[in-house]
Amino acid sequence: MTLIKSISGIRGTIGGKVGENLTPIDAVKFGCAYGSWLKKNSDDTNISVIIGRDARISGEMIQNFVQNSLISLGINVIDLGLSTTPTVELMVKEYNANGGIVITASHNPAHWNALKLLDNNGEFLNSKSGEEIVKISKSDSYVFSEVFDLGTVSKIKNSMKTHIDSILSLDIVNTDLIKKTNLKVVVDGINSSGGIIVPMLLNELDINYSTIFCDPSGDFQHNPEPLKKNLNELCKKVVEEKADLGIAVDPDVDRLVFICENGKIFGEENTLVACADYVLSKNPGPTVSNLSSSRALIDITKSYNQPYYASAVGEVNVVAEMKSKQAVIGGEGNGGVIYPKSHYGRDAIVGIGLFLSLLCERKVKVSELLSSYPKYYMTKEKITISSDVNLDDILIDLSKKYENEHVNTIDGLKIDFKESWVHLRKSNTEPIIRIYSEAKTLEKSIDLVKNIQKEIKSIINL
Repeated sequence: MTLIKSISGIRGTIGGKVGENLTPIDAVKFGCAYGSWLKKNSDDTNISVIIGRDARISGEMIQNFVQNSLISLGINVIDLGLSTTPTVELMVKEYNANGGIVITASHNPAHWNALKLLDNNGEFLNSKSGEEIVKISKSDSYVFSEVFDLGTVSKIKNSMKTHIDSILSLDIVNTDLIKKTNLKVVVDGINSSGGIIVPMLLNELDINYSTIFCDPSGDFQHNPEPLKKNLNELCKKVVEEKADLGIAVDPDVDRLVFICENGKIFGEENTLVACADYVLSKNPGPTVSNLSSSRALIDITKSYNQPYYASAVGEVNVVAEMKSKQAVIGGEGNGGVIYPKSHYGRDAIVGIGLFLSLLCERKVKVSELLSSYPKYYMTKEKITISSDVNLDDILIDLSKKYENEHVNTIDGLKIDFKESWVHLRKSNTEPIIRIYSEAKTLEKSIDLVKNIQKEIKSIINL
């Protein structure tokens, strides 16, 4: 069982002991720490926070603890109820709130939950703010409001509709053409909020669709991470129903994966590639992804004669780089699409709008679209290191060995070869090094990881 406090919030498993799991007491303490930080850093006397949650079983319980923690500090809560991470992000701006909290463990299994913390722009906190909140949570130095100064709760019921309307109002989303194309779609909502908002979007687009696992009960029928190995039922259903495509999202709807009409997965790495292809065709400009994302985005960006930039892993880092380089689109290779003209956050709903617009304008099958993109194979592994080994020293030794290659050290160590790359990052919570690679063939990708693993073992004399 686990409890992890980081700059992005608190995440853990439900039940167990205080300080070792995400218990009610831990949820209250972290909610109080966030509320105290808001009060300390705001000139407003009337502070408000947007709160929404995915449909996991513990969501309402955790939300109640967090919500009441804020109220006890004199902070007003705008409760969206069942919601999505991008919906909460948009509603922070919509209601001019001071911040937001999403109760979700994202792609983690049902026994996990978490608090994702947002600033007054509806964006994830930077490292300085996150570190300050973690520090406050350890101090217990809270000052609670007296009875006539307690906060209030307002419930908002139409936030998902507002979210959808904002996406369909974007000039780049070709709503009229999508409505005329008579697409047939199958949706896997992992029995969470995606089972509500994705069908709502398809209804607005007059799309014929069917669903699997779209009851927002929190009873996940498969591992909630939208990877090929977890989407077998959706792949079968697309073929059985002769649908044009399948759509899968994670529980808080910030990651997006498509299924081809032949039941093959389009691939989470290619979600951003396709959406970037469409955006670049309409509005050429820089693109950004993190260091562990597919090189295919670089290839697509260069085909439009535009610059590509890489950021450290993590949405907050991608967003910072996008703002710095004025990127027209960016995101992460895990199916996370960030379109700045909507908002600076990963958003499956905006991703669906962009992808369907591309598909309808190109007049191609999803499998044909996939075959038009550069083909790469990615391998993701890790190696466990003894706790007495300095992981930084290992990365330094490897960077010296590969100094004649293109080496990037902004986040661990990435080594770019002519037609492949390997990226090593140390975990913040475990004594392990994560090793990702990508190459033109699966064999080459696997070999890259195996070679690096051997070199690491050689360095530490394993």
